[in-house]
Amino acid sequence: MIVIIDYGVGNLRSVSKALEKLGFQTMITNDLRKIKNSEAMILPGVGAFKDAMEQLKKYNLVDAIKEYAYSKKPILGICLGMQILFDKSWEDGQWKGLGVLKGEIIPFDNRLKIPHMGWNQLIPGRLDRIGEGLEKDPYVYFVHSYYLKPKDPKDVVFWTEYGTKVPAVVRKDNIIGMQFHPEKSGKTGMKLLENFGRMIR
Repeated sequence: MIVIIDYGVGNLRSVSKALEKLGFQTMITNDLRKIKNSEAMILPGVGAFKDAMEQLKKYNLVDAIKEYAYSKKPILGICLGMQILFDKSWEDGQWKGLGVLKGEIIPFDNRLKIPHMGWNQLIPGRLDRIGEGLEKDPYVYFVHSYYLKPKDPKDVVFWTEYGTKVPAVVRKDNIIGMQFHPEKSGKTGMKLLENFGRMIR
């Protein structure tokens, strides 16, 4: 069972439908017991970093997600859900994230069109199971105004280019982040979700 965390700021149904199409069981929930008993977690997210963290606190999910991360079960953060896995964000101030991954969320150069929206190519950073079986020169769909500055670039599995090198897929042990929306990214996104689902032991 893959739980998709419902905290009021995610594109839940489309993620759930994509996984179910791949043959995985899913549950949309914020129930702490159900989260703890699941085999994998997806943390979606759209909107502002500060609002997302406030919603996680509202539903008492901060400690639950941290404990899950340290339990070694697979976690996938999508878009804003990826960003809040990191230490902090500079989006309209300075806000503390979950801190299960190391790095900061910073703004794009203001000379670029913001948000960064549309299809961009994934550029390989390092080999990892999460990227197995992708077609050559794959493209995925992004919508974001801030991007990750990782503490350790070796955590980046795929990059993309938007005025600078932007981490697109990161992985540290059992914790994975995708800055784009895999559920909106055609065959490539479906393959990435399938690879995540196969991490369940």
